[in-house]
Amino acid sequence: MHEMAIAEGILDIALDYARKNEAKRIIKAALLVGEMAGVESESLAFCWSALVKGTIAEGASLAVTRVPLRGRCVACGRERLVARYNFICPDCGGTLEIISGRELRVDYLEME
Repeated sequence: MHEMAIAEGILDIALDYARKNEAKRIIKAALLVGEMAGVESESLAFCWSALVKGTIAEGASLAVTRVPLRGRCVACGRERLVARYNFICPDCGGTLEIISGRELRVDYLEME
């Protein structure tokens, strides 16, 4: 379950920012998670809730925004959603390069 390692990384980032900004409490950690990141949101939330106990992030929510898989054709330049990991452009038969959908990052933190 790599979600535990991801949750640990998020908590490390949040605690580091809280220390640097002299925050007393972390209220929310918001993430951008791409379709291809392979992250199970429910497992991540479970791991997060277990890890934050006894920290200034205890009770903090974890908000996950899913980023769809999008590609741009290297031949014709059209952008589109990538369905079922089919990286062939339906317009010209060119190859789609990934432009979004692999993200896994902290978007913002709410602290007080």
